[in-house]
Amino acid sequence: MSEILNHRITGEGAPLILLHGLFGAQENLGAIARQFHTQWQVHALDLRNHGSSFHADTMDYPSMAGDVLEYMDKQGLDKACLLGHSMGGKVAMQVALQAPERVEKLIVADISPVTYKAHHDAILEGMMQVDLASVRSRRDADKQLAEFVEAPGVRQFLLMNLERIPNEAQSKDGPVYRWRLNLKAIDDCYANLAAAPVADAPYKGPVLFLKGADSAYIQEKHKEDISRLFPDAQIQVIEGTGHWLHAEKTDTFVALCQQFLTGQNAE
Repeated sequence: MSEILNHRITGEGAPLILLHGLFGAQENLGAIARQFHTQWQVHALDLRNHGSSFHADTMDYPSMAGDVLEYMDKQGLDKACLLGHSMGGKVAMQVALQAPERVEKLIVADISPVTYKAHHDAILEGMMQVDLASVRSRRDADKQLAEFVEAPGVRQFLLMNLERIPNEAQSKDGPVYRWRLNLKAIDDCYANLAAAPVADAPYKGPVLFLKGADSAYIQEKHKEDISRLFPDAQIQVIEGTGHWLHAEKTDTFVALCQQFLTGQNAE
């Protein structure tokens, strides 16, 4: 892959790479980046088929990890700390398993190195069923999406991917809005995204798993897989949070990450 991932770099210091989740973009981790950039050089990335990064038909964790490693090469980063949420956590795990010498420390937010059952069918169908030719505002798209996705907060998150087509690129009576996501590739490759990271050997560096107390993404039955692939892993639970733990309790999330990254926390 010759294209580099879209990115935003802020701050100065040792490199810290942030990786967002499925249907997200680097902006979703903006609140975290703003708190980290006082001590770290923060690299917030859009993963392939997301945000403003390139589109590709292939989408699996080895390929996505390869994108991150190529980004590191082009930025001259021999080694970095990685922090990934959900799908981004799996990408971060894959980078560590694929190229352990490139990862200083690893933080995985609310995801396990396991295969999950499909649970985004309604979201994918809803987004693909939105009639973009009839959409003239986000409110129009929201009304259509509501037939498939009940939670208003989830719809607002998904609609962050709806962008207005530049006037010069619009055709007469054609769509005014488009999805910046590569929905077809995400749908076609969904089984790859639900799958566990690929590993020939464990990553022996320090790893912090952060779990939302009210989330089921990290379960007791997953601990064996976590220990097998990441023998120097610890799990911290953030009470009163679900899958979006970094947004629900940002200060607590950042404090735990900072303690881990600077070696101040004790198990």
